[in-house]
Amino acid sequence: MGFMKARVYVSMKPTVLDPQGQTIRSALAGLGHTSIAAVRQGKYFEITLEPGTDRGKAGAEIDQIARDVLANPVIEEYRVEFVE
Repeated sequence: MGFMKARVYVSMKPTVLDPQGQTIRSALAGLGHTSIAAVRQGKYFEITLEPGTDRGKAGAEIDQIARDVLANPVIEEYRVEFVE
């Protein structure tokens, strides 16, 4: 049995201003990419789990890690994917 990986994607909630995304969008416009209407930036984490880890327990653990450590639930949302 191989390693299981969890991918955690963290991004700003749609209702939260994203100044870094706005800066990136402005820079792209300055480089001639005028068709870009908006940019939202985020974070990506890839977590490798030990072989034989129970998928259900891993899901609960990764969700807790994402909620408590990787994302700020006041301004960010997250999504978890598992890759076998």
